Amino acid sequence: MALRNGLISLCEGQGKMVDEVYRVLRLEFMNDPTTKTLVPQFVRSAHDTGSMWAFLKSHSGQWAPRRQFVRDQFVSLINYLESGASPADFLISDTLISFDAQGVTDAWQKALSRRETDPSGAVTSARTLLESVCKHILEDDTGAALYSPNDDLPKLYKFASERLNIAPSQHSEEVFRRILGSVSSVVEGLGALRNKIGDAHDPGRKRFKVAPRHAALAVNLAGSMALFLVETANARSQRS
Repeated sequence: MALRNGLISLCEGQGKMVDEVYRVLRLEFMNDPTTKTLVPQFVRSAHDTGSMWAFLKSHSGQWAPRRQFVRDQFVSLINYLESGASPADFLISDTLISFDAQGVTDAWQKALSRRETDPSGAVTSARTLLESVCKHILEDDTGAALYSPNDDLPKLYKFASERLNIAPSQHSEEVFRRILGSVSSVVEGLGALRNKIGDAHDPGRKRFKVAPRHAALAVNLAGSMALFLVETANARSQRS
């Protein structure tokens, strides 16, 4: 909290946080292999308050958006320190950050932070996470979208999997077809789960109570699927 609140103060101008304090607090987290993966990327990159202020100033010309950005980026780290998290959270968080898509990372952090306090919202965030990953994959080198604004999650995943050559129809080996077919079923199930119990649709008279375990299921499935897609996309990019 000292590190986060210090950076919130720094959002108001250079010199608002003591450089030596920032360096010590940053190293405390960077020297721990577990917390290092949860430290916001901009903290990992900024070794002193001078470079941190330069980043914050470029992020937004106003104080309020800077402060909110810092708060949002520290959610996963603070949640872990307060209540703990699964090892998969660390792996997925680190991979999504390296995917270089801020919307993807934000969606994952929201999904993680809402599992216990806002299960319905976590289900929606889990769906948003997968949609964000698929859309990021379905963009050309100029950032132009290769999908329609009305495409739902199953369709987005279908297009993304075909682009990554992981669609069941693109493989002849039966075991791979079965595994990739199961992956497609998981994506469809996540879409149906969000439609059934997520907070993005009016449930009508018959309301389904979303328990934290339902939210954890949706978030963990979405995180695993996002990890699979991101690692596949990165592997193909390295080969090309």
